[in-house]
Amino acid sequence: MKVTPVKGTNDYLPAQAELRDYLQRKICETYENCGFQRIFTPILEDIENLDKSEGGENLNLIFKVMKRGDKLKKAIAAGQESQLADMGLRYDLTLPLSRYYANNRAHLPNPFKVIQIDKVYRAERPQKGRLREFMQCDIDILGSESPTCEIELIHTTAKALLNIGIDNFKIKVNDKRVLKDILLTTGFREEDLDSVCISFDKLNKIKAEGVARELTEKGFDEKVIADFMKLIANAPFTLDYVRTISDNKEYIDSLANIIDTSNRLAGGKYTVEYDMTLVRGQGYYTGTVFEIESLDFNSSIAGGGRYDNLIGKFVKEQVPAVGFSIGFERIFSILSERQTKITDKPKKVVLLYDEEQIEEAICRAEELRGQYTTALYVKPKKLGKFLNRLEEQGYDGFQVLGRDEDVRFFADSQQEGR
Repeated sequence: MKVTPVKGTNDYLPAQAELRDYLQRKICETYENCGFQRIFTPILEDIENLDKSEGGENLNLIFKVMKRGDKLKKAIAAGQESQLADMGLRYDLTLPLSRYYANNRAHLPNPFKVIQIDKVYRAERPQKGRLREFMQCDIDILGSESPTCEIELIHTTAKALLNIGIDNFKIKVNDKRVLKDILLTTGFREEDLDSVCISFDKLNKIKAEGVARELTEKGFDEKVIADFMKLIANAPFTLDYVRTISDNKEYIDSLANIIDTSNRLAGGKYTVEYDMTLVRGQGYYTGTVFEIESLDFNSSIAGGGRYDNLIGKFVKEQVPAVGFSIGFERIFSILSERQTKITDKPKKVVLLYDEEQIEEAICRAEELRGQYTTALYVKPKKLGKFLNRLEEQGYDGFQVLGRDEDVRFFADSQQEGR
């Protein structure tokens, strides 16, 4: 049997798990301090919900769960390949949240400000930076169409990043309604805009030539593609420029207000700017979209947007919604590379004892736990080697019951000899 985890998933050593717990706790504390409430949803969703969620290319990455027993046998016998699965693992936290809200909204405040910190699953081709099982940290505001929601989400997400030591970043903002209006000026048809946006979203990865090639493969008119490429190449991507080619004053003014207000709230700790090339891949986004880029690592570390139609798929009426998600695995990777130390935790010590001292050891450990995180271990024969391993594991000190009057810290013990 294999001892390694499935490709695209990870085991975490105690020190890694401690850092992950710390980061999640700090992020959650920030969210809760800003008035958001935490919920939990199952990792399994009905396959129909997943398939109809407009999740863009993520719909091709769903882990499907096959039917069981007689239902599976009947589907196989009927040759119904598409009917073999009835459930799937969630690929993000937004679709489950939409279903949750539809099911529970009679018991929830309006607007509902919600936290989700949980695992999601995508059938990715495993590679550096792409896992099949990974953590997301989301906050969403459901039930309000006000742009104040975007401002609050930007401010709260940035605050969470600053609180965990991520400080060199910028926030990019766009509005898909404004972008689609711009695309119409180049000759694309209204019904083609979602497909064009999916290709345009890959601009940073495949460059302008790759976007043009993909649009050509989709069968769009060559002149329209050429005009679009000219726009990408020549446009100074500012809202002042956008006002010259779009009549969509309401959404442009809203975008400007979100950016200007967010920059004032940032107080110079980060910048918020307009980026016409920002799309976000999920098809369910309907308006404002945003992304946070780490300037130290030149990568996206958070993203989100407004999805005013997704909840309506469940309740048959439009319910406005907007959310922001921190890419936890990227954050964890960055802070691990920095060898980030957890600063607000109690010191960890070990109480060593002989087996016949167990009762006395537990009583002494309880005394120590008023001040330290305290673990109990039977004293080994090779004490020095054991203590070295404890220090490697992040423990700060030790006490040998019956020998030491108090805790001896490793930094001091190295001076004195153990």
